[in-house]
Amino acid sequence: MKKNYLMTPGPTPVPAEVLLATARPMIHHRTTDFEAVVRDCVEGLKYVFQTQNDVMIFASSGTGVMEASIANCFCPGDKVLVTQNGKFGERMAQIANVYGLDVHVLSYSWREVVSSEDIKGFLAANPDTRGVVVTQSETSAGVLNDVQTVGAIVAEYPECILIVDSITGIGAVECRTDEWGLDVVMTGSQKGLMLPPGLAAVSVSAKAWAACDRSSLPKFYFDWKKYKKSLEDDTTPFTPAVSLMIGLAESLKLMREEGLENIFARHARLAEATRRACEAIGLELFAPVEGRGNAVTPILIPEGINADDLVDIMKNKHGVTVAEGQDDYKGRIIRIGHLGYFGDFDIITTIAALEMSLTELGFEFETGSGIKAAEMVLMGE
Repeated sequence: MKKNYLMTPGPTPVPAEVLLATARPMIHHRTTDFEAVVRDCVEGLKYVFQTQNDVMIFASSGTGVMEASIANCFCPGDKVLVTQNGKFGERMAQIANVYGLDVHVLSYSWREVVSSEDIKGFLAANPDTRGVVVTQSETSAGVLNDVQTVGAIVAEYPECILIVDSITGIGAVECRTDEWGLDVVMTGSQKGLMLPPGLAAVSVSAKAWAACDRSSLPKFYFDWKKYKKSLEDDTTPFTPAVSLMIGLAESLKLMREEGLENIFARHARLAEATRRACEAIGLELFAPVEGRGNAVTPILIPEGINADDLVDIMKNKHGVTVAEGQDDYKGRIIRIGHLGYFGDFDIITTIAALEMSLTELGFEFETGSGIKAAEMVLMGE
């Protein structure tokens, strides 16, 4: 018998209480019972997003709300600035191009942080820009971008909105939606919200609603105005993912009980334990020091070892699933996720599996050094 551990940045493990909630008998979505579920979900999401803005829930992956943010906020030919230092920033640029926007890209390597000064300079030279898009927590690279500073910059332009992809940020790192002036913020259920895949949520500020009012791009299922109108009656315009929303209400209850500050502190501790352990083993961390996020830790794999082989051994022999690298970094990095329903011993188990797998692949280091380094962090030393 082998016990399996899911240590990826999405999907993430689901608490037993949430799994049981999703297994409750089905209810009809046009009833007062489900209206209560919608209210609980919306209020809980406002707490997690740290916002009083409208929050809408969609039966989709995170990419669905990425597309919705473009379709609902712009007109054909609108000038938008998209920053990219990983796969998901690149995806936002692809979506904006599909919708016929005038897309300008600030591109960085996957090992760099987006420069707020570059954004400031672009907007000064292009004051007619209608939108700036930034990925807060870049899942592919483990880099955390400074959306707080960007929010202050974009706030100086009344006709320009800030769209933030926080799909692996919400519930893992600080994201003060209202305080930082973030107009559109999005997340997916299979990340920090501790649910199976299938739901996505987006918060929309008054400034973003003004952009939505002028938008002339086509949309139907993802039409925010339909969802806003339905929210007035605590319902959804189309058939929702009923069981997932019941689970979401339970997950948000758990998050309220733990408290946001404790959640952020837990993620920071687990991330630091992972980083220290990998460095003790002799591995190089992928993300830059000034931009290391707490949702996922990517690690460069030494020459002579294929990262995909390492992933296979960890999963198939030791039962620990970590994520491969993406695009140009496939076979070169692995990504250890630790956002959502994770605790101290998940990290210890993962580092043990990493050490044993590296040993099998011929990498030389002091066995147990990574585990010891992780324990020191987790014990507060």
